[in-house]
Amino acid sequence: MLKTLTSVIILIFALNGLTAQQEFNIRLRTAIDGYYSESHNVITRDGYILEVHRIPFRRFRIKENDSKNPKPVVFLMHGLQGSSLSYIYLGPERALAYLLAEAGYDVWMGNARGGLNSRRHIFLNPDTNAERFFNYSYEDIALKDVASTIDYILKVTRQSQLHYVGHSQGGTAFFVLNSLRPEFNTKIKSAHLLAGVGYMEHFPNKILNAIAFGTNLLYSVALEQGIVEVLGPRDANSLNEEEYNKSPAYSLLLTVIDVIVSIHKQLEMVTPASLKQYAHFGQNIRAKSFRRFSYDPLENFIRYGSLSAPEYDLSKISVNITMHYTVNDHLLDERDVLSMASVIPNAKARKITRETYNHNDFVLAPDSKELLYDYILEELDKNR
Repeated sequence: MLKTLTSVIILIFALNGLTAQQEFNIRLRTAIDGYYSESHNVITRDGYILEVHRIPFRRFRIKENDSKNPKPVVFLMHGLQGSSLSYIYLGPERALAYLLAEAGYDVWMGNARGGLNSRRHIFLNPDTNAERFFNYSYEDIALKDVASTIDYILKVTRQSQLHYVGHSQGGTAFFVLNSLRPEFNTKIKSAHLLAGVGYMEHFPNKILNAIAFGTNLLYSVALEQGIVEVLGPRDANSLNEEEYNKSPAYSLLLTVIDVIVSIHKQLEMVTPASLKQYAHFGQNIRAKSFRRFSYDPLENFIRYGSLSAPEYDLSKISVNITMHYTVNDHLLDERDVLSMASVIPNAKARKITRETYNHNDFVLAPDSKELLYDYILEELDKNR
């Protein structure tokens, strides 16, 4: 039965005209898991083409329409160097996307610019125009990618609101979008942030704390060397090692990128990202704050009207938020979570009960269903 249904679903995908290999891989994975899925292209206002995935039905179904009672919509946004795969990785009966689909939700999963599923642009080539293509930070992902995707989803589903779930940088993007563009608060019915990174006054990782002091120098050297992407075709493994000893700063840069690459290659679902995303986080770690990307004083004044980059004002966020966190997180301290929750009017903090639960466990740990997802489903059902 399962084999027959899977074959039928894959055939339907083929008839729909699959062209991109990465699109086929995601849709094939959901088909093998027994779910019908769709791929949608969202074009941002600055020309990036984002592939967004949708799981509209329960398992083993290819139709489930009820025009009188449309399904509530949930939008899942991944973390830094993640993808939509983050939310189906644990498979049926464990992965959040599948659990939501089974509970009767219309599930959408985003993909940020530069990733394997969104490494496209209407006129920029990410390989030959890399410096321009990868000139973005997480603020661009928030204000353009997440904003465009939310508007697209609401238009397609003909609904006025959706529920938001964001892991790590997916939470960061939520903070940025709803503080800088408060009108999006009315488009989001509720939000669950899984280790959503924002305040960094107590950033816990000592190694990254040390590296962050040299963020601007390292980023400047990287741009001079044409290094703008992490874990893409031009990552540290493909750099010209003859250049390694030319300067201490360049040597340190290669070491830093090697550290980043080694950390992420331990995961099975990483995609490329811009180095500017890391530089933005690095600036905030160094400044022990949560602020916009800092350029030189003149450019800051032109962009922001002040010589220094302004902080994000989280008090402007009015969405009903639950901020899930763990005390064993190497990228987010409990004190910073509680500080953010005290500033955001309708936010509450919820600690994961397993003491060894870490930053990546939010999407990788099999016991996330019991520790986290069941709670999210219960809260969403109260607010359908």
